[in-house]
Amino acid sequence: MRFNTQKSSITQVKNYEGAKAFVLNPAMQLYTAVVTWSLNDSFYEKNDDRLLRIRTLIAQNDPLFVARLAIYARHNMYMRSAPLVLLTELAKIHSGDQLISKLTEKVVSRADEITELLACYQLLNERKGLKKLNSLSKQLQKGLSLAFNNFDAYQFAKYNRDSEIKLRDALFLVHPKAKNDAQQQLFNKIASNKLETPYTWETELSALGQDKFTDDQEKSVAFKRKWEELIDSNKLGYMALLRNLRNLVEANISYEHLQKVCDTLSAADKVARAKQFPFRYLAAYRELLQAGVRVKSQGVTGRLKTLFQGDPGFTGELLDALEKAVTQSAANIAGFDENTKVLLACDVSGSMQVPVSAKSKIQLFDVGLVLAMLLQSRCKNVRIGMFGDTWKTIMIPKNNILANVQEFYGRQGEVGYATNGHLVIKDLLAKKIVMDKVMLFTDCQLWNTAYGTETIHSLWIKYKNDVAPEARLYLFDLQGYGQSPLQLIQNDVYLLAGWSDKIFAVLDALENGKKSLDEINAIKI
Repeated sequence: MRFNTQKSSITQVKNYEGAKAFVLNPAMQLYTAVVTWSLNDSFYEKNDDRLLRIRTLIAQNDPLFVARLAIYARHNMYMRSAPLVLLTELAKIHSGDQLISKLTEKVVSRADEITELLACYQLLNERKGLKKLNSLSKQLQKGLSLAFNNFDAYQFAKYNRDSEIKLRDALFLVHPKAKNDAQQQLFNKIASNKLETPYTWETELSALGQDKFTDDQEKSVAFKRKWEELIDSNKLGYMALLRNLRNLVEANISYEHLQKVCDTLSAADKVARAKQFPFRYLAAYRELLQAGVRVKSQGVTGRLKTLFQGDPGFTGELLDALEKAVTQSAANIAGFDENTKVLLACDVSGSMQVPVSAKSKIQLFDVGLVLAMLLQSRCKNVRIGMFGDTWKTIMIPKNNILANVQEFYGRQGEVGYATNGHLVIKDLLAKKIVMDKVMLFTDCQLWNTAYGTETIHSLWIKYKNDVAPEARLYLFDLQGYGQSPLQLIQNDVYLLAGWSDKIFAVLDALENGKKSLDEINAIKI
C-alpha cells in the first residue's frame, strides 16, 4: 500500500501463527477490522477482544474518518450491526458539533435500526436499572429524531416488534417532530400501540400456521396457495426469496410461480437494489442442492413425501436463476483484459473454516472462494488455485460462479489445511511465470509450516527482482486482524478488506493510482 507513511512507523510483529508480520496504521487497522466483522468469534480472536480493539482504534483515529467508515460499512459493504457500534462508540468521545446527529440519520436506514441503535447504546454503555437510556447523547437523540421522519406507516409497522426496546419507547425518548399532520397521526398510532399489522410474508404465514387443518394434505394445499399468493403480491422481498427457495420447492408451487421467482432473482435491477452479500447466493444454492440430494438418496415415499412434495426437476431452474443473479452482481466489476495475467489464490486453511456468523452455514473460506470466482468471471487471462499445506492450480470454466465454488469446496482437502501462502509465490519463481496481478484471498495469518526461512515477504521481493518487476500483489483480508504478512508501503503490495462485491471498487481505485481508503475519505457528511 502506498501510504504517505514513514517507514519507521511500520512495526514488525509476530502473527497468530508466530510468523513475521507488519502492523497496519490505525486507519487501516480500523477499516479492516470493521468491514470483516460479523460480531461473531473468529478463529484467533474472540468477539469481546475485537470490540475492545475497535474501541481503542476509534480513539486513535480522526472522528470524521470513523464517521465516514460507519457510512461506508452500512451503504457500501451492506453491514448493519458494525456501523451501529462505530456510531455508539464515537458518540461517547465526540461532542461539540453536529457530526453525531448527521451520522445517525445517515446510518439508520431501516425503521428497526432506531431501536437497534438504542439497544446497542444501552449495551455498550453498560446501562442497568429501570431507566437504562437516561442521559442519552443529545446529538444521538437529535439524529434519531430526524431518522423518524424517514419512514412510513408500513415500514414502522413491519418492524414494530415486541423487543426490549420498542418503537414506542424510542418515540417517547427522542420526541421526533412530525413534518406534517399525516405523520403526526402516524406518531400517535405508535404512541398508542395502534399500528395496523402489515401484510408481510412473515405475518401471513404466521397467521396461517394458527389455523386448524383436517389432515396434512389440507395443510400442504393451504401453504402452497399462501406461498403463491405472496409471490403474486410482490410482498416477498428479495432476501426473503433467497432464504425460502427450498420452502417454495417443498410447498410444490406451480411452475408459473416458480418462473416468477426465477425472473425476480435474476433481474439485473432487482439484484442491484437487493444489495446482498455474494455469499448469500451460495447459501441459497447449497440449500437447493441439499434438498435435491435428500430426494435422490431417499426417494419420495412415506413421510418424506409430505416433507418434499415439489418436483426436484424444477430445482435446476432455480439453480440457474441463482447463477444468473450472482453473475449480475459481478457485472460492474472492472476485471482485466486479455493482456493482463491474473493469478487468484484461495486460502482454505483451518482458520478460514469458521462460520461468518453464529447462525450461518457459510464459512470464511466460502467468502474468499465466492469473491475469487466473481473476479475470475470478469478476467480474460486468469489462473486460479488454492493453498493449504501445498499450492495447487485448478482448471475450471469461467461461467457458473456458484458451481465453481462448489468444485473448490469439494476439493479443499487436496491441499491440506495449513497457511503456506508463500508457496504461491515460490511456484511462480520456480517456473519463472510472469503474472501482472497476484491476488490472495486469506485471513493474512500466513506462515511456513516447514519452519524454513522462506516467507511470502522475502519471496515476493525476489519474484519482483528476478521475474516480474511490474507485478502487483493484492491481499484480500477477510478477517481483519490488523496485520499483514508483507510490508505494505513498498514492492507494489496492496491490502483490501471486506466480504461484499463492492470490494472490487477499491481494487479498481488502486489500479487507477488511488489508495484503499480514498473512497471512504471522499464520503460527505
